[in-house]
Amino acid sequence: MSIIHLSAVSGEEPTAADLAGIEAEWPLIAAELDLLDAQIAFINAGPHASELETRRIRRAERRVLEVGRELADRVPETEGAA
Repeated sequence: MSIIHLSAVSGEEPTAADLAGIEAEWPLIAAELDLLDAQIAFINAGPHASELETRRIRRAERRVLEVGRELADRVPETEGAA
């Protein structure tokens, strides 16, 4: 028995535009996953967390911001072309 009760989707596959949108956002998703990994490592280190874990989090945060900014700069171009 599933504890998640979701109705079946209409069976429609994603369109090429949907897939292209996901592909365009993939660098941001990857950067956010790297940040999550860094945060988990920091939490797991507990009181023994080193400066290396702290720097890894800062670098990952900076990367998320950079990729997000790049993605935001590209969005108007793709919306006008659609």
